[in-house]
Amino acid sequence: MDHCGCGEAPGFWVSHESGPNTSREPGISLKRSLPKPWNMNAIVVMLDSLRADHLGCYGNTWIRTPNIDSLAKESLVFDLAYAEGLPTIPVRTSLFTGRYTLPFRRWQPLEKEDVLLAETLWDKGYRSALISDTYHMHKPQMGFSRGFDTVIWIRGQETDPYIVDPSIPTDVEQFSPRDWRAAYLGQTDEEAREKLAQYLRNRASWRGEEDHFVAQVVKTAGEWLEEQVEKGRNDRLFLWLDSFDPHEPWDPPAPYSEMYRVDEYQGRPIIWAGGPSDDWTLPELRHYRAQYAGEVSLVDEWVGRFLEKVSSLGLLDRTLLILLSDHGEPLGEHGIVKKVRPWPYEELSHFPLILRPPDGLGISPGHVKRFVGMPDIMPTILDALGVEVPATVQGRSLLRIASGEDSSPGFGISGHYGRSWSIRNREWSFYIWLGGKAPYTWGIGYPKAAQEDRSPELYRLTEGFIPPRPSQWLPKDVAEKDNVLEQYPEIARAMELDMRRFIQSLIPSKGDLKAQEALETEIRQPWLYGVVATPRSKAG
Repeated sequence: MDHCGCGEAPGFWVSHESGPNTSREPGISLKRSLPKPWNMNAIVVMLDSLRADHLGCYGNTWIRTPNIDSLAKESLVFDLAYAEGLPTIPVRTSLFTGRYTLPFRRWQPLEKEDVLLAETLWDKGYRSALISDTYHMHKPQMGFSRGFDTVIWIRGQETDPYIVDPSIPTDVEQFSPRDWRAAYLGQTDEEAREKLAQYLRNRASWRGEEDHFVAQVVKTAGEWLEEQVEKGRNDRLFLWLDSFDPHEPWDPPAPYSEMYRVDEYQGRPIIWAGGPSDDWTLPELRHYRAQYAGEVSLVDEWVGRFLEKVSSLGLLDRTLLILLSDHGEPLGEHGIVKKVRPWPYEELSHFPLILRPPDGLGISPGHVKRFVGMPDIMPTILDALGVEVPATVQGRSLLRIASGEDSSPGFGISGHYGRSWSIRNREWSFYIWLGGKAPYTWGIGYPKAAQEDRSPELYRLTEGFIPPRPSQWLPKDVAEKDNVLEQYPEIARAMELDMRRFIQSLIPSKGDLKAQEALETEIRQPWLYGVVATPRSKAG
């Protein structure tokens, strides 16, 4: 473990207006006695699509993320965290089951046979809550609310059919045509316009920053915690805060919309475009990256306010707090904008993972350079709370990995079910393409089927790569630049062998087997996956 030598951290909430080193509160009071497991709390803060290389604690010097950085100074920061089964829903399946999903699951509901984190805590005396605006989890039949005592959905993200009043004005043309014209193979302009119009209806009532989704989620989560404390409950609380931000659309309010301004771009705002980047201009790409960075800084602001609330309620010293993302986001790297292709390159599969132990646990803050992933979250929480880990769990406790009591693989696995597999160590990354054996979706319809007609790829990784600020970014600024498989075929063969051996060693659960049966009967109802309906043509 590499220790950061940060010393005493400032108070959590840091105002973007007052500068990155200005603390809103004095230092946090630390207790030296170890909380007993049954007197502890666990809080997970999930921030969708947050790139690790867009956080100061991961080495970015131009981004404004003072609150997450402050948390990191008191935490274990896992530098080599990779999402194995991508994207959104397979990741959360892994988080809630402690299992690898890549060989077994696509984007689909949880199975009845799955053994879930919240259900494991259900009869252990914990009061639990899921508070989220990640509407893909809320869609009919998905099942992600199972086991939670309280579930609060903040409606309206993306194409969530929340506000359906057709009289609400939706001026899609206030944004760049890239937002309301077809973005990928199989999408029509009409579908793209309706997608954006639905989002504009959903946010029509907004008046300021506090109306943005991340603010709504944070305030609701804080209110739930406050309610528990007022009722005399300050331990055995389990909160899963699942914020869809900084996922697109990227429409941060001022001042975040101006923090990374690209002066050379003079067009209308781009907030939700995607697709191949070969027809994008460089100013457009830089502007879009600035929009994303602004959304990240907005999220950091509200993470800070949430941490301040946890601290002010006196919960911090007895709480295991985990902050993470489900994956990153392509922003022009490798020729694509957003997750329009099932390509698990570094910018998508690498995710931030920050774990603040309860005070007195005896673990020093610092950076952990061991490969970890989504299946490790569930056993970590149960281990910290003193609850027996179900036999179905495949992950390992991050606390034991960090302390050296347990080992982790010397590599990370990432990919998309039936489409792509990859493996990486600290020097190399290797990719194979599975030829389109399953549909690919990121939750809003299915792009027209396309084979990944690509040969295997091998890259020499640039460890700790940080992209330049948006105004200076170029398409060549990527962590994986040149495919060197022909120069190093023996390394590629060895990595492929390690990858196949590891994946073949994973034994399917009863839920995995059910998922395989469902796939054999083909896809479930398309509306589960957010397909935007196209108005039917009139008979005539």
